[in-house]
Amino acid sequence: MRSIWNGAISFGLVSIPIKLVNATESHSISFRQIHLEDGGRIRYRKVCELEEKEVSGAEIGKGYEDADGTIIPITDEDLSHLPLPTAKTIEIVAFVPADRIDPLQMDAAYYLAAGGAPAAKPYTLLREALKRSNKVAIAKFALRGRERLGMLRVVEDAIAMHGLLWPDEVRAPQGVAPDTKVTVNDKELDLADALMDTLGEIDLEDLHDEYREALEEVVAAKAAGETPPEAPEPARGGKVLDLMAALEKSVREAKESRGEEPAEVRQLPQRKTSSRTTPKPAQGRKSTSKKAATSASASAKKSTATKKTAAKRTTAKKTTSASASGSAKKATSSSTSKPSSKSASASAKKTTAKKTTPRKRSA
Repeated sequence: MRSIWNGAISFGLVSIPIKLVNATESHSISFRQIHLEDGGRIRYRKVCELEEKEVSGAEIGKGYEDADGTIIPITDEDLSHLPLPTAKTIEIVAFVPADRIDPLQMDAAYYLAAGGAPAAKPYTLLREALKRSNKVAIAKFALRGRERLGMLRVVEDAIAMHGLLWPDEVRAPQGVAPDTKVTVNDKELDLADALMDTLGEIDLEDLHDEYREALEEVVAAKAAGETPPEAPEPARGGKVLDLMAALEKSVREAKESRGEEPAEVRQLPQRKTSSRTTPKPAQGRKSTSKKAATSASASAKKSTATKKTAAKRTTAKKTTSASASGSAKKATSSSTSKPSSKSASASAKKTTAKKTTPRKRSA
C-alpha cells in the first residue's frame, strides 16, 4: 500500500512520524463513454481557452476565481506555507468515548503506519493507551487543500483514522420523519423484536456485492458473444393491510430460512369417502390398525367400567334414601304411640278402680 501523505502525530509533547495509507478500496466496475455509431472512445480533452489548444497535466495548476471572475494563481509552495499547525501534523485535541461520535460524521478511512524504527515505541504507546482507555482520539489534520477532523482508533495492531465531517456539515433531519401521528402497541413491538433477533445475527464476512457479480456475468457473456442472463422477476410487494400479519409472516419465514423451527402445517379435515372408493389399507399400516383396535378396546372397557360405577352410585343413592325414609317413619310412629299408651293406662286405672270400689248396702 502506497502512502498518500507523510507527517506526524502530535500527542502532547510526543511526536510520532507516520504515513497515511488508504484503508478502503473500491471494487465497482467503471464504464467508458463511447460513440454508439462506431464504438469509438469519447475522451475529455483539457483545452486552454486563451490559446485554444490542448495542454498536458504538467502544465495545469490551481487557481482561485474571485467574485469578479479574476483568476488568482495558487501554487503548491503557497499551500505549504499556510499558517496551520496541522499542515503536516495530525494534532490530537481530545480523547472521548467512541459512542460520542455520530456515525453520520464518518468519512473516508485511513491506516496510520509508523514512519520508521524510531516511531515504533511512541506508536505502540499510543495504541496501547487507546486500548486500555476504551476511548478514541479526536484530531485535526490538513489533507488535499483543506483542514479536516479525524477520529483515531485501534484496529487489531494498527491505528486507524476515520475522516469526520465537521458538525456544521451534517444536516438536521427536519421534515424527514412522518407527520402523521401513529401509535405502536406492545405486541407489534414484541414481533418487531423477534424479527430483529432472527435477522440480527450474521457474519459480515458472508456479505458480498451481488450487483457487481451480476454485472461481471453480463460483461463476460457479451464478450463471449452470448446472450446476457435474464434477471428473475422481482417479487411483487403487496400493500400492507395488516401490520401484525406482515410481522408474523416475516418472523416465521426468517426462522424457517434459518432452520430454527419448522413451518406450521394445518391439518385439513378428512373427507368422507364411499365404500367403493375406499382403498385397501397398505401393509405398512397394520401396526396403526392394531393400535387403533387396542385403543378402541380400551375405550370400550373404560366406558363399561364407567357405566358400572354409575350404576353402583345410583343403587347406593336409592339404598340411602330408603333407609332415610324408614328411619323417618319409625321416628314418626314412636312419637305418635307415646300419647296413646298414656290414655290406655288411664283407662285401665279407671276400670280397676271401678272393680275395687265396694257397693253400698241399702239399709
